[in-house]
Amino acid sequence: MPPASQLAGNLSGEAVLGRIGPLLVRLARSKQEIAAAQSIRYKVFYQEMGARPPAAGALEERDADRFDAICDHLLVIDSSLPGAEQDRIVGTYRLLPQEEAAAAGGFYSEDEFELKALVARHPGRRFLELGRSCVLPPYRSKRTIELLWQGIWAYCRRKKIDVMTGCASFPGTVPAMHAEALSFLHHFCAAEGSWQVRANPARYMPMDLMPEEAIVARQALFAMPPLIKGYLRLGAKFADGCVIDREFGTTDVLVVLPVEQISDRYISYYGAEAERFAG
Repeated sequence: MPPASQLAGNLSGEAVLGRIGPLLVRLARSKQEIAAAQSIRYKVFYQEMGARPPAAGALEERDADRFDAICDHLLVIDSSLPGAEQDRIVGTYRLLPQEEAAAAGGFYSEDEFELKALVARHPGRRFLELGRSCVLPPYRSKRTIELLWQGIWAYCRRKKIDVMTGCASFPGTVPAMHAEALSFLHHFCAAEGSWQVRANPARYMPMDLMPEEAIVARQALFAMPPLIKGYLRLGAKFADGCVIDREFGTTDVLVVLPVEQISDRYISYYGAEAERFAG
């Protein structure tokens, strides 16, 4: 089960894509490492966050779906831990390049958002879907997030990615619980022009839950999950409408991030290190 056409078209799973201290980031290089990443996802999504696993997933204690076989799996590894390499995996991010998605019938996020229409409007662009991001509790730090972005940036450079997209989540299935944060994204961070995209009509939930003048930006930003804050710092925009994912117990938004629109200071920040691993 080689991910993403033999590890992303000659992008070797052996290659390190980023390193900070004892932590390094690279792609999974074996079925065993992918299974270890799925086990971490199960611990975080189902055991910690309370998602409802399908029967097979609960039996094996792994979060797995049909996309895992065609994705690249970015791994954060703590090299200071004992044991086999797969036992040192402390975080993961799933990467689905456009070519692999097309061969599989579409991106994961198309079940929730009109992503196919967005991709069709940009035939000359190469899209990358990011998803299933999770890190074990002891490693949830700024350093680990920075390492993940080092790895993603090096991957994007190698694969010549033009646009990053994917779902990001608020906890719970009641959008009103996140009224100020969702309204902030709607009023101030909406994808515009040819980058506009909407939640699928059958699943569309409004995000404009508060008037623009009632939003306190600092409060809204404080209430954002860390992953969404990270996307915002990079300059990401968001789709119109959110979607309730009852299996995972989340309220999902869609991130739209053309590489050309990433804030220059973050390209300098992440790119300076990632460039060493992008060759």
